[in-house]
Amino acid sequence: MVVEGGVDVEELGRATWTFLHTLAATHSAAPSPAEVKRIERFMRDFSEIYPCAPCAESFRGIMKRVPVDASTGPKFAQWMCKVHNEVNKEIGKPLFNCEEVSKSWGVCESCARHEDSLIGFKGLLKRMRQAGRKDSTANKERSSN
Repeated sequence: MVVEGGVDVEELGRATWTFLHTLAATHSAAPSPAEVKRIERFMRDFSEIYPCAPCAESFRGIMKRVPVDASTGPKFAQWMCKVHNEVNKEIGKPLFNCEEVSKSWGVCESCARHEDSLIGFKGLLKRMRQAGRKDSTANKERSSN
């Protein structure tokens, strides 16, 4: 039963898998250790806050059996397909051919068009943080004199 204005579990599941597979498809081919940890943390946190309690509990169990592999973009995409198939087994849905995962899910095209702007923005933020650290170091030196 869906409360008026609510979302049913099928709709929630489709939207969730679209998001997760797109996340996996855009994960760096050679992520830094920090990026790998961030994805692992996100997936753990995601499984704790997912708005369908039985789904979240099931997903946590699957993640214990099949630990997150975000060591490369392709491995994360394959991991995502594997865990999606584990969910589908539990709920009696057909399994996906993980060899063809890139044909089913990929990069958000409208998002990719803005990637250069995002890269420029991230560079600006990094330079601002570095400048802030330099200012902070200079201020500490001044105050200690």
